[in-house]
Amino acid sequence: MNGYERYIATLKGQPVDFLPGTPILMQYAAEYIGSDYAAFASDYSVLVRANIRCAEDFGIDQVSCISDPFRETHGFGSTIEYIRDGPPRSSHPLDTTTDLSVLLQPDPYKSERMFDRIKAVEEYKAKVQGEYSILGWIEGPAAEAADLRGVTTFLIDLVNDEIFASDLMDVCVNTGIDFARAQIESGADTIGIGDAIASQIDPYTYERLIQPREKHLIKTIHDMGAYVKLHICGNITHLLPGIADLNVDILDVDHMVRLSDVRHNVGNQVVITGNMDPVTVIKNGTPERIRKAVLDAYAETGNPYMVNAGCEIPAHTPLENLKALLEPVPFVH
Repeated sequence: MNGYERYIATLKGQPVDFLPGTPILMQYAAEYIGSDYAAFASDYSVLVRANIRCAEDFGIDQVSCISDPFRETHGFGSTIEYIRDGPPRSSHPLDTTTDLSVLLQPDPYKSERMFDRIKAVEEYKAKVQGEYSILGWIEGPAAEAADLRGVTTFLIDLVNDEIFASDLMDVCVNTGIDFARAQIESGADTIGIGDAIASQIDPYTYERLIQPREKHLIKTIHDMGAYVKLHICGNITHLLPGIADLNVDILDVDHMVRLSDVRHNVGNQVVITGNMDPVTVIKNGTPERIRKAVLDAYAETGNPYMVNAGCEIPAHTPLENLKALLEPVPFVH
């Protein structure tokens, strides 16, 4: 099986030869080809070249468009500062106002950074479609709202001004749908949704204000014909009952969450990925420890499972450690 076949079969609950490997690579991938994070985040050709090279050299089953959370934010009118050895920095267009009319209306084909991601998908389609899965990426409603307002300000909004917070998230969902559609039409078979800030929100607020908007976003992407992967950094244990109702295809799990708790909540249809600690286990561990961590995670999770760390593979992770993470793990019936 090639990477695409292995990935799709796992999503369909079918047996495979080896577990798919789908690590998140950003700065690591850029530096692996002798480039840097600024180029990776600003030039789709660098992102594509880095991901394909890593897929070929390490046996990864998916190529990704993820680089940073500020593609849509830039479309809304933020300014971006690119950092050579770190993720881009963005201004927050709504940091001092609740007037939504000050936002630009993002057009995925006209906004420079959004269109750059679309071109990445198109380049993947031209070069590796059918060989590797192609992962597009958008920000979730809470994450994008926090990018526009600033994290602390948005969290206060959720407490003090639910109506505004809800209206803002609705704007973010609509843009997310447009951006997802453009990537799917360009060749992405899966859309990743990053909603990291959700892990910092209590279950009551999440299930009333955020989960329904994530659910609408996910259903709309499914209706477009793509799979959906949800990535929420941090401890999501308290959110699992709500997440279980999202109908997501793949769920990334960070290292502070017990995989058995996730499986108990989401059932046997959702593909789980994770949850090795990216720093303690992957970057600073030994290959032997990493191999054991993968097998332990698979044993605790059961099928369907894809090999991944809890979050992004850190820069300067030893080569032998990433190779150990992605050593073929036979599928267990």
